[in-house]
Amino acid sequence: MPVAFRILLIALLLPLCFSAEGATGYPSFQKLVDAAAPGAVLSPPAGTYAGPVVITDPVVIDGRGEVTIDAGGRGSVISLETDGATIKNMRLINSGESHNDVDSGVLVKGNFNVIRNNVIEDTLFGIDLSKAENNIVRGNRISSKDVELGVRGDAIRLWYSFNNKITDNIIRNSRDMVVWYSRDNLIARNDARGGRYSLHFMYSQFNEVVDNYFQDNSVGIFLMYSDSVTVKGNTISHATGATGMGIGFKETSDVDVTANRILYCATGLYLDVSPYQPDTTNRIHDNLIAYSGIGILFLNDWKGNDIRGNKLKGNITQVAVSGARTARRNQWLGNYWDDYEGFDLDRDGVGDGPYEYFSYADRIWMDVPPARFFKGSPVLEVLDFLERLAPFSDPAMVLKDARPMMTAELAQRETNLKEEQTYDSGESTATGQSFDALQLLRNSLAQ
Repeated sequence: MPVAFRILLIALLLPLCFSAEGATGYPSFQKLVDAAAPGAVLSPPAGTYAGPVVITDPVVIDGRGEVTIDAGGRGSVISLETDGATIKNMRLINSGESHNDVDSGVLVKGNFNVIRNNVIEDTLFGIDLSKAENNIVRGNRISSKDVELGVRGDAIRLWYSFNNKITDNIIRNSRDMVVWYSRDNLIARNDARGGRYSLHFMYSQFNEVVDNYFQDNSVGIFLMYSDSVTVKGNTISHATGATGMGIGFKETSDVDVTANRILYCATGLYLDVSPYQPDTTNRIHDNLIAYSGIGILFLNDWKGNDIRGNKLKGNITQVAVSGARTARRNQWLGNYWDDYEGFDLDRDGVGDGPYEYFSYADRIWMDVPPARFFKGSPVLEVLDFLERLAPFSDPAMVLKDARPMMTAELAQRETNLKEEQTYDSGESTATGQSFDALQLLRNSLAQ
């Protein structure tokens, strides 16, 4: 056979080979999906298959931990364009690199789907839900492509998506987990490390964030224009760097932040014009804010936050207000302050005098932002000591807590007392019925 004819024949057959086996050379997974009837259980032999894959019928795909789909660097590994499908125990790898197309491990555009116990690696985005409702994303392990942090995709992304359950996922070295224009979602027991925003809300109301663990991310949880969110029982640690913070608020109202542990952050809590809506409050109760540069930072002299029953200890600066204003227009009551210098002669667990927090010479870095470079330095510490010893100017009172607790264990007592008084008066402090996450998962999965 002439060489020229042989080359022409190979050129003609090559596209057919790729069509049959995919650009990776692996068998096509799309063929298996196309051959499956709606409602079928597809559990193919162990091995690696070629993607991308588009699913348009409600099927159950179970890889048993032995099946890999490789998208060959093109598009999303799986595009889920149906309702009622399940993808579980799969390994999904090698998506495309287009941010415009949101190339993902699983791209969800349907409702009542279940994505659980999958390993998603080397994909730009992990799991993307777009205009998707009542889906369950549970127990997946997600990591992004090995590129600079800012150009990685998001591990889990919700866009105009409602009533989804995002639980028990492990996230490593992705960019963010984002919830935008989405409401009534449960985000619980996820573990995210090595990213930028552990969890970023924008224009998203009535979501619950419960018992998550976020470590070594630039920011823990940031709430932007997202009212009526419950943030409870989360652990956020080592959010460091110039903009590092545990929990941040931007023009956000009617939020419950309770029983969280915020440790070793540049800033523990950050509040910017929050609460924003008139006649609303943010309830910041029973949190541990410890070993951070600044415990609570207000961008401005704002009001409307009820800060009660918290434990603040080991912070370089307990509370700061930019521009050297005060935070006295907020409610401070029953918190534990490890630098309280009063007594408890009647031994009722409450300090005999109020806790009053002043800013002395260390307010220089608040008045002059470039001086922040020297915050915590020996020079400012000496100036602060001299100012306290023999004030040469009137110090500014930042806050006053009328009932400081003598021990961290007693700090929640004021919160409990307030809740009991509210209950006795016939008022309800609940913003809605709380989720029973385990029961909801069982119901959704018919387990």
